[in-house]
Formats: sequence, structure tokens, C-alpha cells
Amino acid sequence: MEKTKIEEMKEKLFYNPKHASCVINEGETEIADGFCEGYKAFLDKAKTEREAASEIIALAKANGYVEFIPGEKYSAGEKVYYNNRGKSVILCVIGKRSIIDGVKIAAAHIDSPRLDLKPNPLYEDTDIALLKTHYYGGIKKYQWTAIPLSLHGAVALKDGSVVNVCVGEDEEDPRFVITDLLPHLGGEQYKRTLKDGIRGEELNVLVGSRPFMNDECSEAVKLNILSILYEKYGFTETDFLSAEFEVVPAFRACDIGFDRSMIGAYGHDDRVCAYPAVMAALDAENPEYTIMSVLTDKEETGSDGNTGLHSSYMAYFINYLAAMEGYDGYEVIRKSECLSADVTAAFDPTFSDVLERRNAAYINKGVAVMKYTGSGGKGGTSDASAEYMGKVRTMLDNANIVWQVGELGKVDAGGGGTVAKYVANLDIDVVDIGVPVLSMHAPFETVSKLDVYMAYRAFSEFFKQ
Repeated sequence: MEKTKIEEMKEKLFYNPKHASCVINEGETEIADGFCEGYKAFLDKAKTEREAASEIIALAKANGYVEFIPGEKYSAGEKVYYNNRGKSVILCVIGKRSIIDGVKIAAAHIDSPRLDLKPNPLYEDTDIALLKTHYYGGIKKYQWTAIPLSLHGAVALKDGSVVNVCVGEDEEDPRFVITDLLPHLGGEQYKRTLKDGIRGEELNVLVGSRPFMNDECSEAVKLNILSILYEKYGFTETDFLSAEFEVVPAFRACDIGFDRSMIGAYGHDDRVCAYPAVMAALDAENPEYTIMSVLTDKEETGSDGNTGLHSSYMAYFINYLAAMEGYDGYEVIRKSECLSADVTAAFDPTFSDVLERRNAAYINKGVAVMKYTGSGGKGGTSDASAEYMGKVRTMLDNANIVWQVGELGKVDAGGGGTVAKYVANLDIDVVDIGVPVLSMHAPFETVSKLDVYMAYRAFSEFFKQ
């Protein structure tokens, strides 16, 4: 049916993002669904930053990447990876152009909100063994009770060896749980605010209830747990002091909805952007510019530490690349460009009062471009320039990638940040671009398969520019 003049003018002049399935090419939905099968498998293997880094390196090696050696010279088309302490990874493909023209960077984080064990976590109370935790990142504490949990970590022994531990992911494994108060006795608990309904010191993980050798001596249940750990892994209670243990949901990634259009899982924030950024780097062949996918740690706690992007490891890596051609690193960095690959809040009609409809991101409307993040009066953000926004917008449109604008929520409702500001502080043009997420920071988050695929297409196109 022929469009009216008004319809033509609206289409030409209005900003009106559409459902991705209404505008993508025929068959692309099936391609997106297939891409997301790999993503689901990645989620199940990579529930911590250590596991994500290990899986990314394994994928890189399988695709021809070799470990980067500072001081070595690499030619156009060569693929290298840099492993930063087993918690962050850089994938790099050397471009045909000189490094002095800058590098193309996609930066995502591979840590997610979770519960960490305290340094001295194991205790017994009334014949029950429990582990003390300290939550990591922004969580709603009440969401972590009465769900199946698994334990992941690494223990550094005094002899210098490191023991990896993962319990609760295999079908035959036991699971763990944080108990909650029954509603029959919850009168006083109901008087607490929702934020305080479960307190940090109440997030204690139930790990056992049988005594060692059926003995009634003091702390026999704790002794039994330590005996099991010693027999299986060879470590004692003292070794907890040099360990990193993370408690995460034992859920597996699964399809959501009768139409299987969404994925439910733990850790979408931010592995839903990390995986597309990894795959875009793996698929890059002989790029014009040198390209990098930076998969970093510690974003959920402010990016501090030597594996977070507030440190200088990415800048040092670029310095090494610059030195190969005899240039100063700053000359390369200032000409580089970055897509900060991080999630944003998806519009949720159940909780629409904190979201501003005209500037919210919606599931199935493509990857979301966010000019700024932060909170209040744009605190804690880099705020991309109009020129760089225009460049990214043109790139996405020319490649027929479905995209939309996004903000985290209403101006005074709260806020949050990404790694973009740390990249911008290096004098790099950067803008946030990522997948809208429902139930962000919950133990079980939801995303659209089409949006995940559009993120992959966006990073791939960026690397081709």
C-alpha cells in the first residue's frame, strides 16, 4: 500500500526505532539464534572472571592466536593475546596500516556481581557449617537467598602451587544455599526496608551438617568439611587466607519465552558484551587498523586494581605495539578509538516509573548506544562528543545494524558507570554501546537474542572500519 505524504515525512524526520525482527534480513533471526547457542555455552563455562579469561584464551588459541611477547615484532594479520594475571585478556590483530594511525578497541568486562568468601570464612554454629561472605558489586541481597549456589575459586598453597576449585556445576555435584527466614516468623524482618531485608552479614552459605567420624566433640561438623576439602584438594583452613573463592548461582543459561526469543542466565552483565567482542576479534582477518578486544576485570567495583581498566595495563600494551615501529605510545593512543562494550537497563513495563520512555533502551530494538552514563548531573562519565557519536551512528546505519539510543534511567532515579571514563582519560574517543538487560545485577538476568547478535555485528563492523 502506498504511503501518504505524512507517513513519508514521519519516516524521514522522526526517530522511531523498530523491533529488530521487523527490519533485519530474511534468515537473520536464525543466524542470531545460532550465534547465541555459542554464547550460552560460554556463559556456563565462564561464571567468574578467571574462568572467562581462561575460556577466552582457549578460544583464541583455537583460532590461531599466540601469546604476546613484549619486544617481539609482529606483522599485519598476526593474532596475539595478552594474559593479565589470569583475570583480564587482550586479543589483538595487527592491522595493515601503521600503528601510528591508532588502534580500534572494544572494551568489555568479564567480572559480574557475586559473593566472595571472606579470608577466614568457615565456621560452625549449632552443628551447622557455614561460610561467611562479602558481596562484590551492586546486588539486591535478598535475591541471593534460597537459590542453588556453586563455589568457584583458586587456592594458592605455601609450596607455590595453585589449586582450582569448582563445586556445584556438574550434575553430580552438591549445591549450596543461603537460608532465609520462614514467613511464619518473619514479622520483624518485614519491618525492615527492602534494601535491608537481608543484611550483608546474613549472607552465610550453608555447606554441611554432619560431624567428623560421628563424634560429638566441639566443631566436629567444621572438622568434617575441612577433612573433605583436604582429602579432595589438599588444603587446610589456613590456606583460605591465600585463596579467592566466589559464590555464584548454579543456574545454567536457558531460553526464555514460548518463542525462545530471550536468554536467561547469571552474568549477562557484562559477558553479553564480552562474548560478542571476543567473537568479533576472532573473526577479524587482515583488518585495516590494528584491532583489540579488551576483556577486563573489576568493573563492578570501580575498575581499580591491576586487572581493572583504571590501571595502565592496556596503555602499556599499546606502548609495546607502538615500540615495534619506533613510535611513542601516546602518539598511538591519542589517535585510537573505542567502543565501551557494556550493558544498559532494558525498559521493563512492570517498573516503568524509574525509566524515561523516550530515552530508554528496549529489548529487541538492537544494540544500545549511550552517549553518557554516570548519575545525577552526569557524574562519573566521559560523555562522548557529537562528532564521535555521529561517526558511530553512520557506521551502524551503513551496515544495516539495528541500534537505538539508551540511558540507564531517569535523571534523579540513580545511575551507574562503565569503563568508558577510564578509556577517555587516556585521550581516546569512546562511547558506550551494549545490550539492554532485564533484571540487571540479579542472580538471573534476561536479554534478547537479536540484541546479542546486533552487538556482535556492531563490534565486527567497527573492526572493519
